[in-house]
Amino acid sequence: MAAYLVVDTLLDNPALYEEYKVRARPLAEKYGGEYLARGGEMTLKETDLWSPTRLVLVRFPDAAAANSFYESAEYQDVLNISKASARRTVVVLEGL
Repeated sequence: MAAYLVVDTLLDNPALYEEYKVRARPLAEKYGGEYLARGGEMTLKETDLWSPTRLVLVRFPDAAAANSFYESAEYQDVLNISKASARRTVVVLEGL
């Protein structure tokens, strides 16, 4: 079953975040990740529980692959760049 890494990001330092984007993508792809959306235009329909800021959606073959990517030592180094440049909510969602 596919799994989706859903990330909502509020950029505090967009210039530094560019470095994160360049380095994170090949790592996600190494674990079978495919970017489906990255900061595209959004139309909010309902926001009772959550009002997203900037969404990224990456499909992985399964939850194990998504979690392996996120927890890998390589990604942890890159994740520090994100944490220094943005605030985020990250979810691994199993789906079709």
